[in-house]
Amino acid sequence: MLAEEFINQMIPPLKPNDSSQTALNWMEVFHLTQLAVVDERMFKGIIDEESILEKNNPNLPISEYPLSYKDVTVKSNSHYYDVINLASKNQLELMPVVGEANEYLGVISVNETSVAIAKMFASQGPGGIIVLAMKEIDYSLAQISRLIEANDTKILSVFVTDDSKKDSYIRVTLKLNRVDLTRVIATLERYDYKIIAQFQESDVENYDKDRLDMLFKYLNI
Repeated sequence: MLAEEFINQMIPPLKPNDSSQTALNWMEVFHLTQLAVVDERMFKGIIDEESILEKNNPNLPISEYPLSYKDVTVKSNSHYYDVINLASKNQLELMPVVGEANEYLGVISVNETSVAIAKMFASQGPGGIIVLAMKEIDYSLAQISRLIEANDTKILSVFVTDDSKKDSYIRVTLKLNRVDLTRVIATLERYDYKIIAQFQESDVENYDKDRLDMLFKYLNI
């Protein structure tokens, strides 16, 4: 799945001559605290609600505010793993998508992309999910696969994100083809892998909202 597939054309970009009140109105409508700013089809950066409220002038144009994340964008052909990783690193609610000349193509709602991840896990059928935390230097998918497959279990997908709370640490989310993860967990813990979350439902698609919220929390989304 590519970034262009997740662009939300309903979320409008701001223009430099738009008022801050216009920005606040749109943020309220779309339940966001950030919006992209575009000038003559070129992406200029992100403005956030806090910056607008600090100046407390509803008539002030957007051009009078400092913009952030001018270089934090993805291309239309970026994989949505990259979208999530970049958004997580920068704590963004939306990710601007640009063309080769930095022309603005639209934005991706991080929440909507999170839903796509949930659907991806669900579409792989019954199984369990394990989330590991480790130093980046210690990450070896080959070793993790060997330990898991030793318990007659297969890895269906892998999702890796940086751990925002610890430098040089990552979180590895594994979707497995087995519902009962007891033996797999015991094996991983025996080899000093730290398991920070586990989901052993028979059908990921039937997770209730709280479970999905927990998963996204561990992914730092």
